[in-house]
Amino acid sequence: MKVTGTTGLKGTVNIPGDKSISHRSIMLAGLADTPVKITNFLHAADCWSTIDCMRALRVRVEQGDAGVLTVTGNGFYGLREPHEVLDAGNSGTTIRLMTGLLGVQPFFSVMTGDASLRKRPMARVITPLARMGINVKGREQSRYAPLAILAAEQIQGIEYDMPVASAQVKSAILLAALFANSPTIVAEPMPSRDHTERMFETFGIPVKREGNSIIIEPVQKVDAPEQIDVPGDISSAAFWLVAASIIPNSQLVLVNVGINPTRTGILDILTQMGADITVTNERWSGREPVADIIVRSAKLQGVTIGAEIIPRLIDEIPVLTVAALFAEGQTIVTGAEELRVKETDRLKAVVLELGKMGAAIDETADGLIINGPQKLNFASCNSHHDHRMAMALAVAGAAAQGVEIEEPDCVKISYPDFFSILAALRQE
Repeated sequence: MKVTGTTGLKGTVNIPGDKSISHRSIMLAGLADTPVKITNFLHAADCWSTIDCMRALRVRVEQGDAGVLTVTGNGFYGLREPHEVLDAGNSGTTIRLMTGLLGVQPFFSVMTGDASLRKRPMARVITPLARMGINVKGREQSRYAPLAILAAEQIQGIEYDMPVASAQVKSAILLAALFANSPTIVAEPMPSRDHTERMFETFGIPVKREGNSIIIEPVQKVDAPEQIDVPGDISSAAFWLVAASIIPNSQLVLVNVGINPTRTGILDILTQMGADITVTNERWSGREPVADIIVRSAKLQGVTIGAEIIPRLIDEIPVLTVAALFAEGQTIVTGAEELRVKETDRLKAVVLELGKMGAAIDETADGLIINGPQKLNFASCNSHHDHRMAMALAVAGAAAQGVEIEEPDCVKISYPDFFSILAALRQE
């Protein structure tokens, strides 16, 4: 995929559905006994992995007009033993959250994923689930998938202090907690994205919060809404926020963007950098806040991005690195070691691939140091099969002298139409 430099971006972008919320909507709807319609569902590879897994558990998922899904479960205890190995594809959310949900079922199941997912750490999920009485075995002493999940007997509520803020680990525990025999308390070192807690409330499940702790009581059923409207994904909007900021003569209107405060670190950091961003038409979509965002080109300044904000923008670091290359002064990223266990080692990958374009970025154990502005040249770069790397490279190429991206199809994981939308927004 070749992306050439452009003189500006203009237009309106309808941001695709939030990936995190799409996953959770399918899982919770699959535990209900009445149909749930889901609009603006993200029809991307990761979310279809969750659909395929839920279908294998006898949940009916039907696609109607305009991509609207109707999910019909068999009740809170209605999941059934799958006849085949469940395949999470490239989706860490699918395998980690489903492990919590499958671990409490009275049947045997096996989950795996693609080569990339089979390298991602699973012990961080298996360890707390084991304390609840859930029996999961994985490869290399239960560190990696494939995972064999044995039939549950009695599930205990636990108090768990998470060593690292992780919405996926937290969510796996909270899903299992619904089926436990006593309350579960999960304490985070700092807040991670809270879509699971908000989705619980949408399904009538009480959620109690005390500081950075979440308390879940066991339930016997869920009260499903008739419809869930999925907000646009701010992690997808991030590429347009950065692109319009660093490419002169740009103005974009991003429609229906989720602005959940556990996800808006990208807005905070870009604003600190001097970006021209206006949040307008704020409203609610169920329990999730949404808005439209106007972004115009601006002169950016370097900033420090520390550990306290990383959980709120962990997926945006690759494209923020691109923003830093076009900003005046130094940008420092710390506390981002979690990026080393994503689809690829994203810290190493951004240094390597942007380096091919001429960028000089210092890689540290837990982050990056970028001195800007820097001139980027045309180069051939590899996505490392990582959707966020591919899109960050595309933004860099569009803002500079272009880029040839090897293995670009990985954008289908979260944003299948990304390249066609970029082409439509270009000003020649």
